[in-house]
Amino acid sequence: MRPSFSRKSAGLALAVTVIAVPVLWLGHRLWNGYPYPSADPDAVAVQLGRDAQLAYDDLALPGRPEVTSQIRMGACYYRGLRSFAHIDRSRLDVNSFQLDWDVTGVSRETARAGQDRLRLRLIRQGFQLTSEETGDASMGFRFTHPDSEHMADVNWYASTGLLAFTAYAPCGKVQAGFNEYEWPQGEWTVRS
Repeated sequence: MRPSFSRKSAGLALAVTVIAVPVLWLGHRLWNGYPYPSADPDAVAVQLGRDAQLAYDDLALPGRPEVTSQIRMGACYYRGLRSFAHIDRSRLDVNSFQLDWDVTGVSRETARAGQDRLRLRLIRQGFQLTSEETGDASMGFRFTHPDSEHMADVNWYASTGLLAFTAYAPCGKVQAGFNEYEWPQGEWTVRS
């Protein structure tokens, strides 16, 4: 004859497990926040290079000036309640990525025509306008893709005729041991 408390014990253990697992998961999520997606730096570099080249082609600068750029990595911070324990301390395993290039001596008319072509392509690709500046001293805009959070900025400044393009990739968790200073994919040069 089996003791009756073992059936009760099994039921109690099951009830505790059913309650404890979601509570622990919720506690973990509240503490750590929503996890960052993984990011392959080489794949990100290829995408940013493609974005930079397409923008260069859309802008169609006279004389096709040579531009080069180094992909820079940015800080990303802790999420969730854990962020309060790490205020102003970035994560070492999570980075954002940015590729920018610029050219000086670009006329307002050339910049505007190029920006219009770039704007149309970004809209066709599903990007959405998130900011715009249309003053006498400068003009430009930022588009963000709602699915990937990739961003593209283009700005022109009247004082120097500087036309600057920047492509951003959002924060992603990089593999252990990644060293941005020994990263051959980190450089980009325009293809004329």
